[in-house]
Parts: sequence; C-alpha cells; structure tokens
Amino acid sequence: MPEPNKAKSIMLMGTGSHVGKSILATALARIFYRRGIRTVPFKAQNMALNSFVTLDGREMGRAQVAQAEAAGLAPDVRMNPVLLKPTGEACSQVILDGLPVGTMSARAYHQGYALRAFDAVKASLEELRRDYELLVVEGAGSPAEVNLKDHDIVNMRVAKYLHAPVLLIADIDRGGALAALVGTLELLDEEERGLVRGLVINKFRGDVSLFTPAVDFLEKKTGKPVLGVLPFLEHLGIDEEDSVTLEETERGTAKQDAPLKVCVVVTPQLSNYTDFDALAAEPDVDLCYAKRPDALEGADLILLGGSKNTMGDLSFLYRAGFAEAIRAEMARGQAVLAGICGGYQILGTRLIDRQGVDGAHERPEMEGLGFFPMETVFTGEKILAQTGAVCLDWRLAGARQRFAGVTVQGYEIHAGRTAFTGRTVSLLEVRRRGDQSLSEPAGALSADGRVLGTYLHGLFDADGFRRSFLNALRERKGLAPLPPQVNRQRERQAAYDRLADAVEQNLDMRQVVEMIEQAAKEREEGQAW
Repeated sequence: MPEPNKAKSIMLMGTGSHVGKSILATALARIFYRRGIRTVPFKAQNMALNSFVTLDGREMGRAQVAQAEAAGLAPDVRMNPVLLKPTGEACSQVILDGLPVGTMSARAYHQGYALRAFDAVKASLEELRRDYELLVVEGAGSPAEVNLKDHDIVNMRVAKYLHAPVLLIADIDRGGALAALVGTLELLDEEERGLVRGLVINKFRGDVSLFTPAVDFLEKKTGKPVLGVLPFLEHLGIDEEDSVTLEETERGTAKQDAPLKVCVVVTPQLSNYTDFDALAAEPDVDLCYAKRPDALEGADLILLGGSKNTMGDLSFLYRAGFAEAIRAEMARGQAVLAGICGGYQILGTRLIDRQGVDGAHERPEMEGLGFFPMETVFTGEKILAQTGAVCLDWRLAGARQRFAGVTVQGYEIHAGRTAFTGRTVSLLEVRRRGDQSLSEPAGALSADGRVLGTYLHGLFDADGFRRSFLNALRERKGLAPLPPQVNRQRERQAAYDRLADAVEQNLDMRQVVEMIEQAAKEREEGQAW
C-alpha cells in the first residue's frame, strides 16, 4: 500500500570521515529550504565532542544544529537520536534521544547496544517523515567498513530503511579520491550499490576542465554519474561535527596584524571548541589553537574550553607543561584567563570523581590550577539546559569597561557540581534555565579581575558581550575601543547562502531532484522490498 504523507529523502555518504558529508548536507538543506520545501536534516548516530542542548533540555550533535539552522528550523533531538561522546580509553558516553544512558566500550556498543539503539533511529525517522516533505540524511565514516557493517546503524541500514538515493562523496584534496570511490563501491553488496545513484568529488582546487578525463573514467568504471565537482571552499564559518577540523581551524584564523592574541589551549578531550568561533570572526583578534605551551607567550586572553574528560585533560595540562606556562603568563601580568565548563572546573583548587563519572583518569582526586577557591565533585546527574543570564557588576583589571546588565544566552552541559570554599565575585546572574525562571549567581571572577569562569557555553556568541569583552582587552593594552564589528546570526545566515550558492553552481540539482523523485516512486510502488 502507498504510504500517505511520507517525506522523500536523499542520503549523503562518504568514502571516509571528513570528506564533506556534513557540509554538503548543510548546503542541500539550505537549497531545498530556499525552494520552499519543508526540509529536515537527519543523522542516525553522531560521534562528536561538539554538542548542543535543545530547548527541551536534550543533547545533540552540532553539525545537525547547523543543518537545522540552514533549513530554517529549531534544533530537534529527533534529527540526531544517537550521540556518542568519546571519553578516552576506547569508551564513549551514549546519548539516546538526547539523554545519557551510560558509558560503554566500543566493543560493548557495537556488538550489543547499537542494534537496539536503531529502534530509536526508526522512531525518529517515522516522526520526521510525517512532519516534513524532505529528509536530508547524513551518513558517518564509510559504508564499506566491513568490520563494523553488521552493527552499523548510520549508513546503509538507514538508506535501506528509507530506500533513499545515496550520493557518494570523495575528498580529492586528500588524494586517492578515484580509488576511494571505486573501492567503496566494490565493497558494497549489490543492493547497496543500487542505492548509490551518483558520485560527488569534493574540495577540488584548480581548473575543473582538466578533471574531465577522470570524470569519464569514473562514470565508465562504476556506471554511476558524477553529479558534481565541488570547489574547495575556505573559511565557511559553519559548525562541523568535531575537533577533527581543528587542523584547518588553526591554519585558517591567523591574523598576524590583529592586536589581540587569543589562545585556546588544545587538550586531548577538548569539546565544544565552537564556543570560540565568533572570536575568530572579529577583525582585531588573532585566534590560535595552542598545542604547545610556548604558543601561549604574549597572549592577551588564554581560553580553557569544555572537556569530556576534565580530570584527564587537567592531567595533560600538568604533563605537557601547559599548567606551568599558564601560570607564567599570568605572572607577567598581560594575560586574562577564562575557563568554560570543564575549563572552569580546572581553574578551581580540587576536582573529585570517586564514581568514575568523568571518564578514565589516574586517580579520583586531583589538584586544579588553583585560580579559584572552589571544589568540583562529579556526580551521575547531568545538567542539560538552555540558559539565559545577565552579567553582574564586574570589570577586568586594568580596564574601566563594566559589564553590569549585559545579557548572554547559551547552554549548560556538565556533570560536575561546584562549591566555593572561599570568597569570590560572581560573574553572572542566571535568569532562566530551561523553562524555569530564577535569580541565581553563577560563574566566578578572581580577586584581581584577570581570571573568570562559567559553565555557560556560547558566552562569546553574544555580540554585545563579545565586543565589550574585547574592548576591555583593548583598553588594557592602551587601545581605543571599537564599535560592534560582527553580527553573528547575520553572518551565519550569509554563510549558509554562500555555501548553497556554490553547491547549486557545481552540483547537477536537476539530476538530484530526479533521483529523489524516482526513489520515492519506487518505495511507494513497493519496489524497495
């Protein structure tokens, strides 16, 4: 029987990780949204340390948040029903329908839990197919990983369930793209190869006309049309799924003539590094991701970000010499130090995890960096909430700029409970957490006004706060303040449009639409079974 009012679908798979599936899914979401089609993104299972909290207090991957925004939608956990957050030692916290269900080894998850999690995937798919006209579905890694295939719930199992036409993407900038496409198709079974309706070459540099012989070869060898050769697009300004992109972020943000040097300390379990993307967009900020302690030298602002294993990352800071380097920079008097979430916890005097909630680490108690008189105890209860706050009356040492009343919006994701053991200045007053109104002091500022910390992710996304903060840093250096430079929301929307324009110019959208329609017709007629 035909299925009434069920959305059509298209699926993007890759020859490997980080070939551009997420970005192309974002582009297609924007393209179809601009055409007036009610489009929703979907990824069955995401493995990422970058996550986001929805309005109803559930956690999902950042890539699907960007795709939702491109499609004109509020993030919805149904877009990413399974999220795996690596904690180290081949283990991940498993988030199902936006809520944590436990920490599992890779073996336990793939060989025991994954297929049960697919029930949640199917439930989300059916609800989205009822509510929207088109699903833009993203796979993960490669569909040809033979060691994982029997338990894979994010690639061909989803494509078969939806009878979705698949575009197979290769990254030519890495090299070996032709072999990767041919090899991937060879490793698929006949039914799976039948679902692959077209090939896409991504991240091409140079004269595309010189690539024509390769296109001809691919089409003859595989029997699949090459639907597009997409250019290498730099400085997209769009969130991707994980810190796998940090290498490109390092190369792409340096502005040697910018007067403010801002350094993010890169730790092994750094999460939600997108908290700092807005700083990179400011013209007076040279943002670097510091992988060596000497990179912090001369910093105006040192940032410690979130972590999926805070005590493990704290141990790394000591071993790698970052703790000593941070203290040395603070002793020189130029730098301001800020910690967000896990970074905030690290700034305290002690961290305690007797239950192993925080992940694998050397011992259940550790000394923090000692900038705040506070202790953090890790418990099984996880705080997940969108949060609105206003700044209390404080200022950075050496600057007259005061922050009283400046509003900030963000979200909280943390398991630790922090208590102060001495006097501190509160940074914020939380006015809303989820759907609850309240008046609660939060965060901390050191007595000398040079160290601050908060659990609030997204602090620097607030345009007013970010420019005021940077102007305070400028004032500390004897520089004049600047008027607002960046409208974060407007720039993100413009980035989605630039991406969509580039993809529409280089991808055969007519064939893409025909493939979507043909697959939907096949499903309706029962040819998928």
